Amino acid sequence: MQTVEKVALFSTKKDYFLFVGFILTLLSLSLSYEYYKYRQLTKFDSQLANVTVVKAYNKTKLTKKGKIKSYKVLKLKSDEGFVFYTIAKKNLQNLQNKRLHVELWAGKISFKEYLKGFFAFSKILKIYEKPTPKQKAASFIDTQHTGSEMSKLYKALFLALPLPTSMQTQFSSLGISHLIAISGFHLGVLAAILFFLFKYPYKFLQNRYFPYRSYKRDSFAFISLVLLTYLLFLDSPPSLLRAYVMLVVGFVLYDRGVQIISMQTLLLTVLLILALFPKLIFSIGFWLSVSGVFYIFLFLLHCKKCSKLTQFVLLPFWVYLMMLPFSMAIFGNFSLYHPLSIFLTTLFTLFYPLAIALHVMSLGNLLDTPLNYLLHVNTHALQNTLAKVYLITEVLLSLAAVFSKKALYALLGYTLLLFIYFIYNVA
Repeated sequence: MQTVEKVALFSTKKDYFLFVGFILTLLSLSLSYEYYKYRQLTKFDSQLANVTVVKAYNKTKLTKKGKIKSYKVLKLKSDEGFVFYTIAKKNLQNLQNKRLHVELWAGKISFKEYLKGFFAFSKILKIYEKPTPKQKAASFIDTQHTGSEMSKLYKALFLALPLPTSMQTQFSSLGISHLIAISGFHLGVLAAILFFLFKYPYKFLQNRYFPYRSYKRDSFAFISLVLLTYLLFLDSPPSLLRAYVMLVVGFVLYDRGVQIISMQTLLLTVLLILALFPKLIFSIGFWLSVSGVFYIFLFLLHCKKCSKLTQFVLLPFWVYLMMLPFSMAIFGNFSLYHPLSIFLTTLFTLFYPLAIALHVMSLGNLLDTPLNYLLHVNTHALQNTLAKVYLITEVLLSLAAVFSKKALYALLGYTLLLFIYFIYNVA
């Protein structure tokens, strides 16, 4: 039986130029719209806005008079889409994820500061008491756990709510921060769950009523619609947004017989996302997500002749080594438990759908005991943030590895040496 060969995304120079022109046009329109919103925000001394509390935490500082001053820092996202930080009275409690009506004084911020997220003094005019759907979901999770730590863990896992610093540090030391922060990995698991839930009822109905319809297209329409609803419900976290756009682009290309696993596809997706949402260029979470997909593609492109079993076994080790320098440059935590994240990542594909099912049945506390152990195991972590020069070296080797096997081996050797260094220092 003759197989149909996948075609390349761009076959002529004209295709490249048309695509670049389309991206530049889209980027110009997006930036123009963002600049319009920026001008509206800075048009007057103050502005009124409805906002959602993304994060709330207490902070202290030493005043010039030697006194300790405590206050609350709020990270707020407006209905218009801009994100800013402000301070509030410490006695304001339980603001996380609440809706507020505020007056803010943005001052003379630059357009770049507006895109990145800025600080502004503000005054809370009203706290909306009516719970949002996200708050209702958070309360539903709270009722299933006696300990606040377990509630916070699952709310981070299902609702993309921020974790306390202590829990972030613990998961970073264990090397599983990527499992807690909702990303493309979670989206992939959810897509697989939806695929199997949709498959058998659809096949049953298709055979009887509409055999002429395409199962692949209809299943994708169903899955993408459910995932889009979930994405909007979570306020579009950058890593999840990247994964969703890549899912849509990937299916469109697949449906047209275009090769999906290629650096061209990844580049197209990244440029398309940045053209639509230029603020993401300043998002660390977005670039970490892109890096993870880049290394998966790099492995599959160079190991495409390996058996599926070999790819399945080696890929988790490869991704762990490649992402280790990024983890150490950003989080700076390493322990002897860190390499176990390779096994825990594989195990997570079973844990995640099971955790969802248990919470739907109001039995979410059944897995609290093993998770509680992870939260309190003494990791004896090494605190050593990797210098930027080492990360830049890996990035350069990674880009060269796209075109050269020798650079690929150099990259693998380089990350192995860093891994041995961290193991030696923490042992």
